Amino acid sequence: MFRRRPGVLRTVSAPVGRRKDRTVDSDLAESLSALKESFSRRGLRTSFGKADSELVAQLRKKLRIPRRVRDFLSEANPLDVETRMPSERVRLVPANKLIKEQIGFALLDSGDRRDDPTAQGWRPSWVIVAHSTLLGDPYFLDVSSPDAEGDCPVYTAMRATESWKPRLCASSFALFLRILALGMELGEGFGEDDLDMDDEQVFRDAFGPRIRQYDPAALKAGHWT
Repeated sequence: MFRRRPGVLRTVSAPVGRRKDRTVDSDLAESLSALKESFSRRGLRTSFGKADSELVAQLRKKLRIPRRVRDFLSEANPLDVETRMPSERVRLVPANKLIKEQIGFALLDSGDRRDDPTAQGWRPSWVIVAHSTLLGDPYFLDVSSPDAEGDCPVYTAMRATESWKPRLCASSFALFLRILALGMELGEGFGEDDLDMDDEQVFRDAFGPRIRQYDPAALKAGHWT
């Protein structure tokens, strides 16, 4: 449950891309395992792969993708991954589409990184990593200040508004995966179709306490509940 002594990064041996000397830290490994298990328990189709090391290096250079997210792409590139819960569906962006996703946002139409925010307030440090397939809203990293573990927070913002107003979804990418897994696990008790507003509210009420166990700041921000 993401418990550690300050300053200590726990790791587990795992192959990452082509570099066998790399390791995936245990928080990422635990979140990824929980996410995969949630798909398995619900019998939902999903596909993970391993991003090419040269592509991952390109993403680091062009988009400043932090270490933990690069490790995720190298170990479990989300080729076809869409989580399902009564209140939201989130599709992760695979490595080979990440640069294209940023055109018009963090990247100019030329593919160059923009120097200043857009007129609507999208910042150069915001990197889209997923989308809501219900509403079309982006989920994005803020890579401006990676933490000591090589991770960064994940936000979302509503489309079709005059300006982008970010709302915290998870305090780190590893926690974002964990929250998606929690939502998938809880969503197992709800039907796939014919959900009404009462079902969605029951889900949100039950989801909050589970998020609090891992990421109180994300719960306080209110996106998931």
